[in-house]
Amino acid sequence: MGEVVVGARSAGGDDEQGRRPEQPQELPEPGPAAASGGGASAAGSAGPQEGAGGPSVPHPGNAPDADSGTAPGAGPAAGGAGDDADEADGSGGDRTQRPAKKGSFWKELPLLLGIALVLALIIKTFLVQAFSIPSESMEDTIKVGDRVLVDKLTPWFGSEPERGEVVVFHDPGGWLEGAPEESSNGFVRGMQKALSFVGLMPSADEKDLIKRVIGVGGDTVVCCDQQGRITVNNVPLDEPYLKPGVAPSDEPFMVKVPPGRLWVMGDNRSNSRDSRAHQKLGEPFDGTVDQDQVIGRAFTVIWPLDRIHWLGVPDTFDQKGLSMAPMALGMAGAVPLVLWRRRLLDPRRGDATTGAPPV
Repeated sequence: MGEVVVGARSAGGDDEQGRRPEQPQELPEPGPAAASGGGASAAGSAGPQEGAGGPSVPHPGNAPDADSGTAPGAGPAAGGAGDDADEADGSGGDRTQRPAKKGSFWKELPLLLGIALVLALIIKTFLVQAFSIPSESMEDTIKVGDRVLVDKLTPWFGSEPERGEVVVFHDPGGWLEGAPEESSNGFVRGMQKALSFVGLMPSADEKDLIKRVIGVGGDTVVCCDQQGRITVNNVPLDEPYLKPGVAPSDEPFMVKVPPGRLWVMGDNRSNSRDSRAHQKLGEPFDGTVDQDQVIGRAFTVIWPLDRIHWLGVPDTFDQKGLSMAPMALGMAGAVPLVLWRRRLLDPRRGDATTGAPPV
């Protein structure tokens, strides 16, 4: 086998004569003459090689260590290997950075709860709110203990209550007999106040009612026609939402709903203190409710799970005559005004204010 001769290098990497170290060369196999000498060493074999390339004096710092057996030039190489190892494991000083440690879940939990609270308050104030039903006035559409969601967003954009909608409104004054009772358990009271603050439960201090809108401002609501039905602007209503076996009204009434107000009734007419009862008491505005007192429209029952359903507007309120009656009255009053204006602006009649003939 051949041997590889490694030229000694100085600390700067070049030999003392400024020449780059010669590339390792493979020596030829020793001939028979060398073998018969029996005393040829590696240094002796390297003699001709050095003679061919010029004399080369090893640098003292690159001399091999007899004890360690380190080859010349191995020191810098070993040092480089150590630096590479440091970089690989991320411990090589400032050249590498360890990834930042993630924050603990328990440290982030207060922030998450704070954000959730703010969002809940925004939703309660501007979007939707949950209400609990404490009475039987809206059975069987809504039963005692049901939870409904109320749309509070659309009123911010000018939407007004319409006929057939189920609405939640503040007590106009004296409609509720006594305030809702609070729980006798202190822990339950505290939880109720906390959950009602974010809109997840009704407050015991709130005095709100839920009814169905039957007539809006300008409507004439009458009970009853010959078939015992309530009429709105002389249009009879078929009311499939009434509790089975309950009449549309136990007593007759007639009301002209003032502008900006609502005539409201419960679906359980025999157990509902609605606009009829307060009209009978002689209250102002004939027992109607100011539409500014409306919190929003109840659009769905969300609890209990087996009673989830939408609270839509029944088809009976889509009859054309309901909306056309006020429009017809408006047109009847507008036609004379238009004719009178045209008469005033007729140039053949001269100046309407001075009576002067036309020029």
